[in-house]
Amino acid sequence: MSAPVRYDVDDHGVATLTLDRPESRNALGDEMLDALLDALDRARADDGIRVVVLASSHDRVFSAGGDLKAFASDVPTIEKYAGLDRFPRLYTALGELGKPVICAAGGDVLAGAFGLALACDLVIARRGVRFGCPEINVGVFPFMISALIYRSIDRMKANELMMLGDPVDADEAARLGFVNVVVEADEFEATVRDWARRIAAKSPLLMRLGKVAIAATRDMALPEALDALRSRLALAFTTEDIKEGVAAFREKRDPVWRMR
Repeated sequence: MSAPVRYDVDDHGVATLTLDRPESRNALGDEMLDALLDALDRARADDGIRVVVLASSHDRVFSAGGDLKAFASDVPTIEKYAGLDRFPRLYTALGELGKPVICAAGGDVLAGAFGLALACDLVIARRGVRFGCPEINVGVFPFMISALIYRSIDRMKANELMMLGDPVDADEAARLGFVNVVVEADEFEATVRDWARRIAAKSPLLMRLGKVAIAATRDMALPEALDALRSRLALAFTTEDIKEGVAAFREKRDPVWRMR
């Protein structure tokens, strides 16, 4: 059987990680989660990768979320608990990747996969797809993704999504602020490719410094965050890329990033 996650890189430095278990609606079982973690480690270690895109091979579902069969299995509770570290490791890995991550939501994004999308930096959705956490409908609360939901959506709407279990469509998701853009099906792939390549054209070094700064300061109180960000801006001033970016702007040419 082929790997659960396909890893492809184009000549712009865009790595596309495609969930490829359509027969299970890309359920986030242990094998899938381990493959995603390995793929993210691979992208992090490769200096040639500038952007990561999470995509799906299923034509209607990005991912149905956690493997319900595993939830109801007779595996000892201590083993289930040990395995649950994969979800927080995955969400943390996305935030600490040092490279922008786009969720290409070409199908429904549900349950644990909803958390996966919220952990990304940008979400591009095909019109008509749905987002939500229907776990409560089968006797499970969305424990693991509730922290991500509360950081991305207003409290009352977050409670509605988690307690009623009803999904929202892509247009409503954009209105709620956790989807960047909604596009028609025939424009979806081209839009994902365009956004990824536009981001890939930016300085990888400054992008990494920026992502690290966001991850480190987003939960700080404002005075502490501003103090930490001042230090990071001072560090950015020491890079050659910031000098090259300003020079290229003044000379009306494309910058040549030196990544130092």
